[in-house]
Parts: sequence; structure tokens; C-alpha cells
Amino acid sequence: METPNLFRLFFLSLCVGLVLLFTWVHLPYGPDLLDCTTNSAWCTSKNRFQSKQPNNHLKNDHNPTRHRNHVSDTPHHPLDPLTVEEINKIRTILSSHALFSTSAGYALHSIELEEPDKPLVLKWKKGDQLFPRKASVIARAGGESHVLTVDLTTSEVTVHHTGSHSGYPTMTIEDMTSAMWAPLMDARFNRTILERGVDLTDLACLPISTGWYGKTEENRRLIKVQCYSMKDTVNFYMRPIEGLTVLLDLDTKQVVEISDKGANIPIPKAANTDYRYSAQGTNQVIKLLKPISLEQPNGPSFTIEDDHLVKWANWEFHLKADARAGVIISRAKVRDPDTGELRDVMYKGFTSELFVPYMDPTDAWYFKTYMDAGEYGFGLQAMPLEPLNDCPRNAHYMDGVFAAADGTPYVRSNMVCVFESYAGDIGWRHTECPITGMEVREVRPKVTLVVRMAASVANYDYIVDWEFQTDGLIRIKVGLSGILMVKGTPYENVNQVFGQDSLYGTLLSENVIGVIHDHYITFRLDMDVDGSDNSFVKVNLQRQQNSPSESPRKSFLTATRTVAKTEKDAQVKLKLYDPSEFHVINPSKKTRVGNPVGYKVVPGGTAASLLDLDDPPQKRGAFTNNQIWVTQYNRSEQWAGGLFVYQSQGEDTLAVWSNRDREIENKDIVVWYTLGFHHIPCQEDFPIMPTVSSSFDLKPVNFFESNPILRTPPNVETDLPVCMAAATT
Repeated sequence: METPNLFRLFFLSLCVGLVLLFTWVHLPYGPDLLDCTTNSAWCTSKNRFQSKQPNNHLKNDHNPTRHRNHVSDTPHHPLDPLTVEEINKIRTILSSHALFSTSAGYALHSIELEEPDKPLVLKWKKGDQLFPRKASVIARAGGESHVLTVDLTTSEVTVHHTGSHSGYPTMTIEDMTSAMWAPLMDARFNRTILERGVDLTDLACLPISTGWYGKTEENRRLIKVQCYSMKDTVNFYMRPIEGLTVLLDLDTKQVVEISDKGANIPIPKAANTDYRYSAQGTNQVIKLLKPISLEQPNGPSFTIEDDHLVKWANWEFHLKADARAGVIISRAKVRDPDTGELRDVMYKGFTSELFVPYMDPTDAWYFKTYMDAGEYGFGLQAMPLEPLNDCPRNAHYMDGVFAAADGTPYVRSNMVCVFESYAGDIGWRHTECPITGMEVREVRPKVTLVVRMAASVANYDYIVDWEFQTDGLIRIKVGLSGILMVKGTPYENVNQVFGQDSLYGTLLSENVIGVIHDHYITFRLDMDVDGSDNSFVKVNLQRQQNSPSESPRKSFLTATRTVAKTEKDAQVKLKLYDPSEFHVINPSKKTRVGNPVGYKVVPGGTAASLLDLDDPPQKRGAFTNNQIWVTQYNRSEQWAGGLFVYQSQGEDTLAVWSNRDREIENKDIVVWYTLGFHHIPCQEDFPIMPTVSSSFDLKPVNFFESNPILRTPPNVETDLPVCMAAATT
């Protein structure tokens, strides 16, 4: 009797998984926005800086819905990602290798460019021959994890020793999709779902990483699956089948255990959970604003050469998509206004790991302590950006080319966008007051370049921006949006909650609790300030006391500079009442007046983990024990939670590497910064969350001889387009 429903649900779940993970819908340009281009009759400009040469470096500028054909892509830079052709070649090479040809089944969890050694890349110039292209492959075969290097020139495969660390590779898309429907093969599970009052055809299930909580979870890949009702809403996250958890063997797809401790908890109603614009109804739509758009009749001020080399204003950097990190910024250089020289700032920067622990210790929740990059792949979860809403009209879009578990390449279209932003901010200004008798009014607008990606890791959406400013500053911003992971409850009003009962969160709606949780996003920043050999300096502000005989002032502040000698010296916990600046300097390069050139890490609003250091999730997430770490450069130390994060025990993390206490003074060093959020949900987060953001800056400190944008011109009326709506003519 269950077979027809089971087949239907199997097919539905597979389709839902593929839709969620592989497909997208592109929105056309909306009718509310003017198309203000050089050919528009409604837009005029007399720009004294206008270039009459077309911008041939940008492809797909005004048509983000047009998909590129990547079959003919070729690499032009040592750091360019693997192409479709190269991934296909890797697949062919591996298929005949003994490790895979004799295996009953295998999966390729990661196929990425194995970047050439850093000194080689630093010496490479455009026009030089590319170094031999190699791929780094992480695979599972014969029940074991393997790390390999594939030489694309010689077809040689090198198998590396991975050590005795615990953990498994990042899940493949196929792992996640198959885990969604595997419980449906178990009759006990199907009976339980029906007993909870849910039709099998209304079921949606999610694969949830297990973390690590003891030896019973060792020696096999495990995943937990929890399910929801899709009946009458697209927002199934708000309709959890609370307390039902399936433990699944990720390799065999066999159900290990079913736990159902929520039979008395109702499934929340679907009313008011749908967040789609089309579902709001014409009588409920609230239109607060008139259309607004940044128009660039002469095109953008940036170019993208050879698909990955971004040039804008005084900046140049290499940009690529990555399956694990999402976006990687490399070889970031800024042009000196006095010498015209492009100067090194950062060799490589990217999102290294995300740690998201939920604060509910009960049976169905204690294990929800996600590592979104190392377990799920931050880039694999990046969805195509929606033109006009994720990114403005004149954005340029970049695709990601990744490999499926069998090595087949596929394209994630419009995964990254690049655009110029102007929000009315001010670059610098001064107006002289009237009492001086001088009529001085000098203001410069601030226009920035933004590199953006957005990842939808199941319910949560992360927006990551790398924002470049003409004054040399780089701002890294993370926005959180999407849908809360909620808990079902018998309560419909807080008046029903007894004094001793803990909700572990906030009652958001009838039978719905938003559970308290944290978000930590750790960035790896390989700073190369005017060269690779740098030092980390803590500039501590300290209060000094005055005696009455010295000054009418009782106290003042002084700045004490301390150069970190070893890695432990550079483990930093931010303290509001013990403030410091954190400089990365090049001690061998000085300004005209003798200051070492540098950049400083400027923290923004952030949060620190309050979990016990011996709590299993915190052991795995020990890279959040400090907000700043500085380590000696090691190309193998890329991922703050370790190479194999899934079910790891925390013995290969940034904290472990830093405790080796290597020398970092005047060395090639890497800065790690963790941006943190505490999230106590509130009713405004229901049914979907308004975006909340935080950021930190990399800011020049004595890097330039003076204000680098001193000589930039102000805006004048004749520079700017005048756009009129067609309806006014």
C-alpha cells in the first residue's frame, strides 16, 4: 500500500533537492527602472572624462540572464580556476587510476586548482608562460579518504599521505540529495510520518551534519535527517515535525536509528509563513519607495580582463569562485598616487570557515553546530544572484565551474557579481567656518567597488561583500538573512510557559520557537604589505596619570607598540576597555618620515563564543576562541576547521596550528579574523529575516605618504546623467 506513495515521494524529494541545489529563475529587468544607457533618449550627460572607446573587457554587462558557454575557456593566469575542459581531463585520468578503476564505488568530493607555489606566482608577469597546471583532488574510495594531485600536462597522479586526523571531506551535492530521500526507504520512518499526521507527498527533509560527540560516532560517515511539512506553504522550515530525527549511514544510505520524542508537539500551521511576493495578495502589498537605480551612461569604471583580473580606479586583483570558500580574492594591489606603482596589499583572502552552534541541548537539537564551509561547501551552496535585487543594473556577473561527485563539470551561473556602489557617502570633506573669512567648501563623493556572493545554506542566507575603496581601504561585510531554523512547541502564547520551562529561544508565532544561536565567519587573510615579509604589531592605548603640578589634566592616553615575536603573542581577544589597534607592517619599508608602511585590521561589531572550551562543538570550532590570530604562512593551512571537517574532533584547527608558536616577526604571515553574531530571534524575524550585517576593515596605516585621494575631482552637474521617465514626455 505504501509503494505508490513511496515512489512518488522519492521522485518528489529528488526533484526538490535538484531544484534547490542546481536550478534557478532569472528575473528580467523590471518595468519600474529606467534603462539609462548612452543610447537612451531619456538620459543625457556631458562628461568631461567620457571615453569614446567601448569597454571590451566586460562581457555580459547588461544581459545577466544570458549564460556563457564555458567549453572554450582557457586559463590566462596562474591562479585561474580549472576549466570545463581541464575538469573533464581530470575525470578521464582518474577513471583509469588503480585507486578508482578497481573500486566498487567512489566519489570526488573536491576538484580544485592546485595553485603554484607562492614565490612563483609573485614573480609571474602577464605574458609569461603559465606554470604546469595541476589539480588537487579529494576523493572517497574503498571506504577511505584520499588527497591526490593530478598533473594535467603529464597525466601523473600523486597520492598524498593524509595523516591520522579524524573527519571526512566536504559532502558532495549527491551526498546531500540522497540523504534527503534515503529515510523513505525505511518502513518504520514512513509509518512514523503518517502517525504524525503528515502525508508522505507533503514531506520535505533536510540533511543535518552530526558534529562529533564520542566514539560511537567514529569510523563511519553519519548524517541526521529531520523533516517538515510542505502542505500549504513554500516555507516548510516553519512547519517542523518536531522531535523526529533519523540517523543515517551516509555511505550505505541505511537508517541506523529513528528517534521520535515529539509526538505531543503539533506541527505549526502554514498561515502567514509564505514570504513570496506573489503570495502576498494585491491588497497586502506595501509599496514604500519609488524606484531607485544607480545609472552609468558611460559604463562602469572597472574592467575584467581574461575573465578574472579586475581593474578599478587604483585597484587591481584576481577574482574567482571556489566550491568551498565561495569567493577568493588574490594578488590585491593598490596604485600609489605619487609613484604610480602598483603596491602589494594582500596575496589571498577568503572565507575559511563558518561555525553556527545552536543553543538547545535537547535530543533533537544538541548536534546542530554547523561548519558550513567544511561540511556543506560555502561555494557549493552559492545560488545565482538575481539581477536588480541582489545586484544593481550595471553589475558584471561571474560563473563558478565546479565538479560533481563523478567528476562531471557543471556551471553555477551568476554566482558572483561585481559592481560600483554609491550611496551618497563622502570620501572626504572640509568646510571652513565663517569666522576665518575664508570661503572653502571641499567635498569628494565616495564610490566603491563591491564583489558579492550569496550562499543559501538550506534555511540561512549569507551575503558576503568585499568592498574596495579608492582610499586604499578594503571592507569585508557579511549579511545574514533567510529563514530561521525553528523548533515546534505546544505553546501558543508566552502566558502558557511555566517558570521553569526553558524555550531555548523566543516564541515567534503559535507553536514556533526561534532557537538562540551564534554565527562565526572566519576569514583567512594572507597579507603581503609591500612584500611578503611582514610583522604584526599591537598598538595598545593606555591611560597615563598626571600630577597636579604637571598639568590641569588628570589623565591622557598613550600608544604602546609591541611587535609579536611568535604566534601565541598574536592571539587576540578584543576588549572594549583595553583597546588596541592591530597593524600588519613591513619593517623594511618606511615612509618619507620614517614610519613603517602597513595596514591595520579594524574590527567592527562582533561577538565572541561563550561556549565551554571543552564542549565538543567548541573543540571543533576552536578557531573562534580568539577574534584575531596570526600564523606563519603555510600553504597547507587554509581551512580554519581543518581539511577534513565533517565529524572531525578538532585536532587539526587554526588553534592547534597557532599553539605551535612559530616565529612571525618579519616573516610571511597570515592574519585570521573572525566576525561573530549572537542571534536571539525576535518576531520581526518571522517568517523571513530582514538582513543584519557586520563588517571589519583592512585600512592603510602609514602606507601612503598622505591622503591618497587628495587630488581626485569633485562631482559637477555636467558629469552626471539626467534621466527622465518616459511617461513625462
